[in-house]
Amino acid sequence: MTALNRVPSLMARAGTASALTLAAVGGSIAVPGLATDASAATMATKALKVAASKKGAPYAWGATGPRRFDCSGLTLYSYKKVGKKLPRTAAQQYNKTHHISARSRKAGDLVFFHSGSSVYHVGIYAGHGKIWHAPKTGDVVKLQKIWTKSVWYGRVS
Repeated sequence: MTALNRVPSLMARAGTASALTLAAVGGSIAVPGLATDASAATMATKALKVAASKKGAPYAWGATGPRRFDCSGLTLYSYKKVGKKLPRTAAQQYNKTHHISARSRKAGDLVFFHSGSSVYHVGIYAGHGKIWHAPKTGDVVKLQKIWTKSVWYGRVS
């Protein structure tokens, strides 16, 4: 029986079980901006889920949540909620992560935007070329397509 065929029977047996519980027993979930992957219950995807839950929260320079965020404040907050400590700024976070290739990126990895060797922005990879991030003053936390090739990827360990 394929995973797709198991989903209806799993859902019928699960009743009100959470989507993460279903994912842990082999089902599939579909959450906007969250890659549907067998690793849905990992720390990184839990941090991604935290970031997605902040959709619409206003950007505020220097803010680390829970109601307002700047870019690195959102990543710091999201990982802190799942028990991982990150430094405060995007550049410091880049230096603290395990650097990975674009081919190796997975949901929940950090995406660092850079100009030359300077990191200026960070978001959480959501899969399908999109990130959750707090873009800029006057904007809100949102899911957005990665708009440049000037990015590096980092995995929180």
